[in-house]
Amino acid sequence: MAGVLFSFYNFASLIDLNIGISDRLDENRSESFTILFCDFSKISKELIDTNLPSLLRTSDSIVHNEHHYFFVMPYTDRYGCGIVKKMIEDLFAEPIPSAAVCYPSNGENSLELLEALHVEAKKLHKLDLDCLYSAINKEP
Repeated sequence: MAGVLFSFYNFASLIDLNIGISDRLDENRSESFTILFCDFSKISKELIDTNLPSLLRTSDSIVHNEHHYFFVMPYTDRYGCGIVKKMIEDLFAEPIPSAAVCYPSNGENSLELLEALHVEAKKLHKLDLDCLYSAINKEP
């Protein structure tokens, strides 16, 4: 098991790809995939790089901008996302600030999903994810 790393600057395209796959394969349009944000500012990069990829499935994507990590997890609903978050917290033995959004319930396109994720992180942890604006090609 290993998550696949993608460039942060391809984040919106990666979301669009997952939307296209979901629309083609998931006729009932349930929560087709989840984007999980985690703030690893208290975890060393070496520890993250060594341990995190093995925790995820090969179908999961990892995107990061500095200490902000984003996981695109196909066929994972909000409940499954909670399980992954707990596994991450257990792995690093501390609470990890996080937020999650699901397609299509939190947005119909990459812009809506990333904006919803920004709002959720701000609401839950007072974190500004201004880096997402560069992923959706607009200024904060």
